Amino acid sequence: MAFEIENLLDIEMVLADENPSSKKQLLQDLAEKAAQKTGVDKRKIFDVLLQRERLGSTGVGEGIAIPHGCLSELDDMFAIFTRLRKPVEYEALDNQPVDIIFLLLAPEIDGADHLKALSRVARVLRNEKLVNNIRNLTDPDAIYALLTQVPAQDAA
Repeated sequence: MAFEIENLLDIEMVLADENPSSKKQLLQDLAEKAAQKTGVDKRKIFDVLLQRERLGSTGVGEGIAIPHGCLSELDDMFAIFTRLRKPVEYEALDNQPVDIIFLLLAPEIDGADHLKALSRVARVLRNEKLVNNIRNLTDPDAIYALLTQVPAQDAA
């Protein structure tokens, strides 16, 4: 399986201008949206995300977080990309608030694929120019176009 962003993320799962008041509310909102699309119970998704956060923050720095987890109920990887209107405290590695979030959920049987997909997402979001451009956009279609135009060799 190719781990390009367009293979992980559906255009309707790109959210712009979201405005949660906290990390907890952000994760609850993402769990609810994921539940609507996947059919998996939102509480179960939220619990998986919280369990992962307890291991260490998925806030990777530079205002970016990549919350993720595995669920036995999923058949395929599922992603949501969110750009927040204003950053929220996230206990990120650099102690900076977060405004760019890429949620990734995977089936439990996809251990290695899950890690490859996480690696791809992290490489794409390390592109400072791309992230700065996304921060200036409110149109989900434009954000999706930017996220999916990065060739694999340019994201390394």
